Amino acid sequence: MSLLSPPAFNFSMLPSNLIPGDANPPWMSKGDNAWQLTAATLVGLQSVPGLIILYGGAVKKKWAVNSAFMALYAFACVLLCWVCWGYRMSFGEKLIPVWGKVDVALEQDYLFQKAFLGMFPNATMVFFQFVFAAITLVLIAGALLGRMNFYAWMLFVPLWLTFSYTFGAYTIWSSNGWLSVNGIIDYSGGYVIHLSSGVAGFTAAYWVGPRSTKDRERFPPNNILLMLAGAGLLWMGWSGFNGGDPYAANIDASLAVLNTHVAAATSLLTWLVLDVIFFGKPSVIGAVQGMITGLVAITPAAGVVQGWAAIAIGLCSGSIPWFTMMVVHKKSELLQKVDDTMAVFHTHAVAGCLGGLLTGLFAHPKLCYLFYGNYNKYYGLFYGLHDGQSHKGLRQMGLQLLGILFIIAVNVVMTSLICLLVQLIVPLRMSEEDMEIGDEAAHGEEAYAIWGQGDRLEKSAGFSDTAAGAAKSSYNTSRSQVEMV
Repeated sequence: MSLLSPPAFNFSMLPSNLIPGDANPPWMSKGDNAWQLTAATLVGLQSVPGLIILYGGAVKKKWAVNSAFMALYAFACVLLCWVCWGYRMSFGEKLIPVWGKVDVALEQDYLFQKAFLGMFPNATMVFFQFVFAAITLVLIAGALLGRMNFYAWMLFVPLWLTFSYTFGAYTIWSSNGWLSVNGIIDYSGGYVIHLSSGVAGFTAAYWVGPRSTKDRERFPPNNILLMLAGAGLLWMGWSGFNGGDPYAANIDASLAVLNTHVAAATSLLTWLVLDVIFFGKPSVIGAVQGMITGLVAITPAAGVVQGWAAIAIGLCSGSIPWFTMMVVHKKSELLQKVDDTMAVFHTHAVAGCLGGLLTGLFAHPKLCYLFYGNYNKYYGLFYGLHDGQSHKGLRQMGLQLLGILFIIAVNVVMTSLICLLVQLIVPLRMSEEDMEIGDEAAHGEEAYAIWGQGDRLEKSAGFSDTAAGAAKSSYNTSRSQVEMV
């Protein structure tokens, strides 16, 4: 044996649970693999059942089943498409700088290989990336609730995943993607997921058209407590959403989780204060919207900014989307014309843009090094100015802005083309008669039959005139929080 050769390592000296074997290759970290599967499951729970019950509770009673079912269908459909072609188009071999080659992720030989990042197998990475793709389609559904033909939605989901989502994912997240190689920062999907879903949802809502006049005028949530349960799953699930993106159970994952919740809480409280100041009452629906905008805005920055920056991002995400929703929306003819049922444009597109730009300001070079492994390539503008590296900070801001423009362009164009194609096959929109009926017409099922559409509440037995008046007053006060028209 050469004197320069290191002695062979005796694996038998290791504890039995650390000895490599056929099911435990030497390159795999059991801890990282366990955390990655856990994080993926947390993100999956954000959609099923999180957004299912959030949508089901937040819409008018007659749309509860349809709204929940749109989310459930998207989750199942995306998984099948993802393993058959979507994953490799998003993270596989390069076809062009913004798109990967079509291939399956089903074969044992491939799934047991080491993933392109992290110390776990491809099977884990495929599942982890799937839940992100799925929630993007579920978020788009939020803009289309209350009128989209379910058969059109069944066609829209696989087409949009294939011809829109894969572009953004490959370009920004793949190791060979155009913007990824150049140094854009999107820690966990502020661009790929939230900006994409906000823009695509708004664009699709334009082509599908608005809800019925009656529904646009009055669309009370049928169960606010159920909506809150879904919102709670969404919030807590974000621990996996942002905590899973270092692809390791390390200190950066811990920082990302903490920053996520700090920003969400700050944003919720900021939105709440603005509601009290300008509307005179704290609105629980407004609080949920503030929570969501905080979670969205911190997503591109979660593990690359310090705690004080997470608070600053929360302050911005609780105020700027509030302003666009409560002020700009009511003065814009375009925003008034497009019927975005769950205000996805404001809570995801606006907040996603905001988070991406604030990431360009606050990204700390050392934290970027922990995440990306490169100290000089990723540089927030504030730190660039402080360190005499202003050119690096300005370059980072330019890349963040370029990413926004790219995602907007891809989603407006591809979503429009997909909607135009789908409407050649089936109508995008339900008939006026079916929209008047809702779930019964679309699925032959109803969520429950306790009250009517909110109109008969004060007429029910034992419900006093005083209580009815209080209920009406409370509803009217918070109506602007539900209906953005």
